[in-house]
Amino acid sequence: MRRSFVRAVSVTLLAASSAPALAETVQFPGPGVTLSGELLRPAGSGPFPAVVALHGCGGLGGRTSALNARHRDWGERLRSLGFVVLFPDSFGSRGVGSQCRNDERVARASRERVDDAIAAKTYLQSRSDVKPGAINLLGWSNGGSTVLNALKAGLGGGDGRPAFARAVAMYPGCKTAAADAGWHTRTPLLVLSGAADDWTPAAPCQALAERAKAAGEPVSIKVYEGAYHDFDHPNSPVHLNTGLAYTAHGDGDAHSGTDPAARADAITRVDAFLAR
Repeated sequence: MRRSFVRAVSVTLLAASSAPALAETVQFPGPGVTLSGELLRPAGSGPFPAVVALHGCGGLGGRTSALNARHRDWGERLRSLGFVVLFPDSFGSRGVGSQCRNDERVARASRERVDDAIAAKTYLQSRSDVKPGAINLLGWSNGGSTVLNALKAGLGGGDGRPAFARAVAMYPGCKTAAADAGWHTRTPLLVLSGAADDWTPAAPCQALAERAKAAGEPVSIKVYEGAYHDFDHPNSPVHLNTGLAYTAHGDGDAHSGTDPAARADAITRVDAFLAR
């Protein structure tokens, strides 16, 4: 299975980004709101392992699709590997769009979005086609920051075990967590960051991982030399974003775009890491 997955990376980026996602829109109760989300599932009756996938500050969808190109690509890849994938829409469910230029966000990575992740997990656990003990958490950027907050919250499954089997944070904002001596995790966590990222820099994530590993906690990190934010996008030339609310240098400017080598390695690592 993994060999074919790695070979799929060599398929042209355009084909990967334009392939239709076989997604179903679902609704489930959230914290004071009815959440909507996009669900992808493998063929068959299951039960399957699952992934709760958290979008970044730009939101879940693109201009012409409920899932943007990055989410479509990851959703299809994970579905093809046998995972049920649920993308909860934290912003659209609350009637707002991109929050990347907002200082005050309708759904915060430290609060509402953590509740959204738990609500998505609860919904998946209610489904007969999902393995309730094999639900993973994956997030990009602001969604990656939400992953860190969810793990720090110590949210358990009621049986003494962590709520999520495993977690992946793609280029999260780690500054707050790294400065918080109370941040700890029992959930195995993989952090993937770009060394050139000037939006959510890698250095605080490295500090967080080093402290966690020194404490015997199951945290690992991979930093990709020369890679910017959004390095795993299927087809996005590196470009400058302006007017952003939070950036490494506080000037509102940050680069993002595909790094093919980092993208290929991240795909392989996530495949090997997720709980089944």
